[in-house]
Amino acid sequence: MPRLPEVPRADVTDDKILFFYDRLFGPDKDPAVDHGTIHGTPGDWWTVFAQSPDVFRHAVRGFALYRNSTIDPLLRELGQGRAGYARGSQFVFSQHCKQMRSLGMPENKIAAIPAWQVSDLFTPLERAVLAYADALVLDGGRVPDGVFDVLTEHLTPDQILQLTYITALYDMHATMCKALRLEFDDVPERITEVQIPEGVEVADLSADLAGE
Repeated sequence: MPRLPEVPRADVTDDKILFFYDRLFGPDKDPAVDHGTIHGTPGDWWTVFAQSPDVFRHAVRGFALYRNSTIDPLLRELGQGRAGYARGSQFVFSQHCKQMRSLGMPENKIAAIPAWQVSDLFTPLERAVLAYADALVLDGGRVPDGVFDVLTEHLTPDQILQLTYITALYDMHATMCKALRLEFDDVPERITEVQIPEGVEVADLSADLAGE
């Protein structure tokens, strides 16, 4: 379950939040109890973000901004999807795979996104977008000139700014979903100690490895 409480419908006083509760879950459902949006997701992103109406409204405005951008939607989604994958957010990656599919991206290209570096399915511009997303997410914004040169060859300055903002925005969403365990990122920590089987004597592993 999410790490923060979900806000029940009865406790919501903000009209914008109620609008999305109705639109995504149905007017007769309490999404904090009866989970499941019309898109097939648990929906706890919405009920947790409802803890702060200001944050909720700001996030929703961000969704409207990127949908009104002038950049090719497939390039936009490619950056968002790769950001989700690079950050390790199953929710963000999964949702934007679906968006790419709805926009007509072939299945083999969607499947190639995790290993795009060794795929010949992507155009030079698409490869630059994927490399740019990795530079933003994995390298903290350290972008090689060669990557940026390809972007400037194909995109206008305002489109590059939009791509940068949107990709970084979804890096943030991916990070928050993991931190708060929202949606498909509500998973246990994978990196834990593997216990020694019962009855096996604990040894000095460093000594064993050193041959002592």
